[in-house]
Amino acid sequence: MTLEEQLIKKAYFENYMDGDKDHPVRVLGELYLEENKKDIADLANIRFAQGEVYFHHKDFEAAIFKWENIKGEMEPWAKKNMADAYLELEFLDTAEGIYLGIESESVTLKIETGLQLLSIYIEQGKLDRATEVIKAAVVLDPDYPGVTEIARAFFEEHQDWDNSVKLASDEGVRTGAVQWFDILKTYIDAGYTKGKRPEYFNPALTALFTIDRTRFESLAVSLWKSYREDPDYLDWIKNFNRIFLDMDASRREPWRQLPGIYQETYFELINGTLLIKELSPLIPAHLTNWLKITDASTSLFASASVMAWSEMFPSSLSSEVVRDAEDLILNARRYPSAKEDSIRLFQSVIHWAEENGINPGHRIHWIIDELADFSKQHLLLAGVSGSGKSEVINDILGETLMTGPTSSIVAFKYGDDPEILEITDTEIAEIANFEQFQEAAGIRRQNHKQETVIDFKIPNELLRTGSLALIDTPSINRNNIDHNPVFSYANFADSLLFVLNAEDPLTEREQEILMQIHNQAPDLPVHFLLNKVQSLYSEQEAAQLVNETLARIHVFYPNAKLLTYAPRQNGIQLKELSDFIGGMMSSIQLGQERITKLQHFVRRSINYLLDKRIQMENDLVESVRWNEEMVGKLRGAINQVHDLEEEKAGSIKKSYLKIKDDTRAEILAKVPEILRGTSDLIKEDSDFTKLHLELNDEMNDRVQDYLENTLLKDYYSNLQEWITFSKEEFEQSQAYLDEMSEGFNAIYGEERIRQACDFKVLDDWNRDADRMTNGINIDHINFLNRATPSQFLLKSAGKLLGVLPQNHSMLYNKYKSYLENQDYQDTAATISKRFFKHFEMFEKSIERDVKLFFKEPLIVLNDAVEEAKGEIETSKNALEKMRVNPEVYRDPLNLFEVKLRQYEWMTAAGKQDA
Repeated sequence: MTLEEQLIKKAYFENYMDGDKDHPVRVLGELYLEENKKDIADLANIRFAQGEVYFHHKDFEAAIFKWENIKGEMEPWAKKNMADAYLELEFLDTAEGIYLGIESESVTLKIETGLQLLSIYIEQGKLDRATEVIKAAVVLDPDYPGVTEIARAFFEEHQDWDNSVKLASDEGVRTGAVQWFDILKTYIDAGYTKGKRPEYFNPALTALFTIDRTRFESLAVSLWKSYREDPDYLDWIKNFNRIFLDMDASRREPWRQLPGIYQETYFELINGTLLIKELSPLIPAHLTNWLKITDASTSLFASASVMAWSEMFPSSLSSEVVRDAEDLILNARRYPSAKEDSIRLFQSVIHWAEENGINPGHRIHWIIDELADFSKQHLLLAGVSGSGKSEVINDILGETLMTGPTSSIVAFKYGDDPEILEITDTEIAEIANFEQFQEAAGIRRQNHKQETVIDFKIPNELLRTGSLALIDTPSINRNNIDHNPVFSYANFADSLLFVLNAEDPLTEREQEILMQIHNQAPDLPVHFLLNKVQSLYSEQEAAQLVNETLARIHVFYPNAKLLTYAPRQNGIQLKELSDFIGGMMSSIQLGQERITKLQHFVRRSINYLLDKRIQMENDLVESVRWNEEMVGKLRGAINQVHDLEEEKAGSIKKSYLKIKDDTRAEILAKVPEILRGTSDLIKEDSDFTKLHLELNDEMNDRVQDYLENTLLKDYYSNLQEWITFSKEEFEQSQAYLDEMSEGFNAIYGEERIRQACDFKVLDDWNRDADRMTNGINIDHINFLNRATPSQFLLKSAGKLLGVLPQNHSMLYNKYKSYLENQDYQDTAATISKRFFKHFEMFEKSIERDVKLFFKEPLIVLNDAVEEAKGEIETSKNALEKMRVNPEVYRDPLNLFEVKLRQYEWMTAAGKQDA
């Protein structure tokens, strides 16, 4: 036992025993007495040993007494032992103070002191201090017996996972002991490493790669999974691939998990959620490492991924990596899930399109569904106008279904019951009868402007037994050769039957058409039907024509077959045609070729969406231009409505004022006449003392009678004429606005603008006219009781002279003369004013009512302006977003194309294997 071990175990006293059987207390006591007799006694070591013995016998006070005055080299250990004794006595603060006061260069003593402090701090719940001392102990000497295990146990017990992870990682790297890496992996799997940067684990990964590659793979996979849902996931991929590039890993080693992780991650990265600028720093290293360790189950995916990425992004991968991928593809196993993967890719493309507000159309869905159905084959029929193709189809189907030129693709398929669907990009519509079918398929529809497929299910034996879909295309002529769907559907067909007219077979134009079809679908089997032979040639001439035609055909299509046919001749000819078609289709093996066709149309859908991006931008630009133009037109229309409103308000108000002026003039003329007419009441025998009162009452009665029974009725009639005039003015306005609305709706292409004026205004005016002319009451007027000099003299004279009979004649003449010669204009003006006071509010409301009449049209137009401005704002924002970040739209489609190209490479590898 070394000295340090003795000091740690408090067994230093054993050095004095030397095999002595006596008790250590006796032995050490005797040694103490002997040493004390010396002139210069050195009692420190003996006292140190005595303290140990007392400590072991639980006499802690005696032990402390022995240790407290020791000086020299044993002093630090003596202090440590004193603190141990106080610790046993549970004087924790005293023990802590002594431990902290120990000064020594001994690593062992420092560690032992630290471990004791650890126990104190744990007891006191001072976990931060406890962490500090155990970490310091590990730093002092991680090889010190048990210190790392103590640290690990402490960290785990108190769930200090940061320090647990650091300890395991550091110790694994330092010692190379695999158990530390195993511990680190358990922490990772438990999620205790969350929040740590990926580079943190580089030393552990690098060290473990050289120690144990199986464990390295396991640790890497655990880390990969732990970062998968972490914000640092991309940084992890980049970091790991960077360090793994420099590691000498190879396919010769049994990598069991990483190849699958690489494959899964690659497909995650290119699923369209990340932009290419985010992927560019990641993918090349990722693919290089994947290819470096790929196994038999992933080699085809890895090599095809490399080839696809390098094609889309040349120079991003080294030529050595690309050559390695080429070699792997040549020797890769077949690709059994090509069909399913291609369909899933199409579904991903469609889902992305719908998420971005783009409708890819029903037609592409129909095409993919048809191609995915390996239970039937597609025979495409084509020919130029006049070839008799429609008659051949009618013979095959046993019905006269094709009666004229068509502009649609018509797919005849077997069905127990007839069913016809018209499929365009925008809708799927059911066709109910033969007439509707002819209309849908006919050239009047001009379906080339919107490609249409007619799916025609029919109970036909040839279609059923041959598992056949007969795809008829519009006959090719000079009007449709540039947009005939036969060229775009060549890759849809499993075989092509080209119908030739025996009168002039395989013309130069037909050869050009066939060459164009070949350019579109170079692997498409093509066969020929020579139509109307018997009707034009003798048997010998027909045979010669067949041989010559076939020889010319074989120049272009060495494997092509040719059948001569005469429509509606006999059952034998139809049997030959059925057998010919059956022979054509029986040689076709659906499989890789059909998958290639599937992939072709997946590419078409991607290209369609890429083109749609340009169209969308152009549409947005056009939307801004169109709506800005509409805002200008609508604002012009608003000004026109305001002008019309002002014009009609002026004319209607003017018409009303004319009625008012005419009526006022009538009052001013008629009232004086009525008042003068009251002179007929004056008689020579009248009571002149009261005559002025009687005359005044009569004047009021006659004026009131005139107003109510004559003037009001005339005024009512005038108001009715005025309302009729106003109605005509309003109707003219409505007609003008209707014409304006029609113009706008023609521009909009829909019934969006409807400017309905408020004709209820006329009802209100009629009601007001009835109410206002129902009766009128003018306040009593003192026509003769006013204080004018003439009236005063008459009334005074009547009172004074009226009692004298001889004066009656004079008064009679005076009164009569006065009444008949009085002016009365002021009085008439007063009556006029009082009369029109009843109509004052009505007059003031005319202009307001005209505004109400035009209120709704102005609201409609202003709403249309706001709507157009909103469209402008929306389109401008979308346009800005599209132009600022075009990659947001473009990149996902490019990544879909990368994935498709990968599947194409894999399918080609399957062909090589076949």
